[in-house]
Amino acid sequence: MEFQGKKADAMEVDEPVSPTGQYFNSSVLSICILCALESDIPIDDSQTYFLLKNLFIPINPRFSSIMVKDEHGVKQWKRVDVKVEDHVHVPIFPDGLSPESYDEYLQEYLSKIAMERLPQSRPLWEIHSIKYPTSNAAGSVVFKLHHALGDGFSLMGALFSCLRRADNPSLPLTFPSSKQGGLSSDYKRNSIFKRVTGLLSMFVNTTSDFAWSILKSSFVEDDRTPIRSGHEGVEFRPVIISTVTFSLDQIKQIKDKLGGTINDVITGIIFYGTRLYMQISGSPGSSNAHSTALVLLNTRAINNYLSVTEMNKQDSKSPWGNQFGFLHVSIPNSDDSELANPLDFVYKGREIIQKKKGSLAVFLTGRLLEMMRKFRGPETTAQYVHSTLTNSSMTISNMIGPMEQMSLADHPARGLYFMVVGIPQSLTITMVSYMGKLKVAVGVEKDFINEKLYISCLEKAFTRIFEAAVSSP
Repeated sequence: MEFQGKKADAMEVDEPVSPTGQYFNSSVLSICILCALESDIPIDDSQTYFLLKNLFIPINPRFSSIMVKDEHGVKQWKRVDVKVEDHVHVPIFPDGLSPESYDEYLQEYLSKIAMERLPQSRPLWEIHSIKYPTSNAAGSVVFKLHHALGDGFSLMGALFSCLRRADNPSLPLTFPSSKQGGLSSDYKRNSIFKRVTGLLSMFVNTTSDFAWSILKSSFVEDDRTPIRSGHEGVEFRPVIISTVTFSLDQIKQIKDKLGGTINDVITGIIFYGTRLYMQISGSPGSSNAHSTALVLLNTRAINNYLSVTEMNKQDSKSPWGNQFGFLHVSIPNSDDSELANPLDFVYKGREIIQKKKGSLAVFLTGRLLEMMRKFRGPETTAQYVHSTLTNSSMTISNMIGPMEQMSLADHPARGLYFMVVGIPQSLTITMVSYMGKLKVAVGVEKDFINEKLYISCLEKAFTRIFEAAVSSP
């Protein structure tokens, strides 16, 4: 349905913008998510308006709301009429080019829309239909969604609610279990001594991580390296988005050999590939430079997607919105000898992340931001978040996608990826699983990071870690 006239007024209910929503749509930050569906068949957009009005917009009131300030200066979501035609874009490229040429046109187009701020006068989302065949798809549909609308968990859940299984639309999409297993039950079986030492360890880790987080956000910058330009206003510079695909079965083989989780393996591959890139393209010593990754974590009580109806309930266990935190994770240093042993990056990365997950620093940081917002205002808090991002080298975020092929309006999706844009960093990495594969998207500052070389370093890291793992006793 479309919200128009008196009907819209009757339904209008102002809702306060969440603190994170205010930070992400402020004078210093405007962070959006680009989500691309790669179609198996050429794009037929004849149903676009109908689907947006009847399927997409009704998902959540924020898709038909704008952000306004009330008489007290507090930002609210205000329901408005939705002119769907203002949100749909169909770019025109030259006809008759090769898929490789359209790859470049698509990259340039994504760079263009990544840099543009969404108009504040209408709901904060757009749809872009790319009707040209690339190397990876017969066509693409790109959703641009402002991060103030919700986090990746909410927005991906909304997207999946619009999709159906390609093989049987009457069946639901299924997702791999995100349970990492063992932590809580093992903790219960521990002796009293181990419980006490565990609490002491948590206290020490929390204290050090929280203090380090404050220092990183306020004073301590990462070194300038081949992955961190340090350019002022880097978020306004053009970005190049490239993707690479890995086999989840092979990643599971690595996990089974080395232990830990799939995320541990993926993080190790990214860290190793990043150090390889820094070594190849940087000045001497750059492979040992101080570099930090912000690893985003879902802080909800559950990790599995809920229906949109469940997320919108006031008492939902996993409500709609922005509910995530981040860990400051130092990228393991390496010298030439250590680079010969790629498994070290998996082990070191796992060790660092497990220690940080065993602390409460993420939640204390959330409380700190809330106190800062109450006493100094959302704009000052947004500046603190901006500094947190600026002082680090890269951000890593991952999502779980369906195991079966999905379809949007009878368009089977060959691939799926997303990218967070508007971040004041030179390098952003996102991952999503889909149909037994892991699609890694790399967003880099144009003319600073060589995206093709970086992708090749990730591929080399994956190959070396896989070969070392399967050949290990």
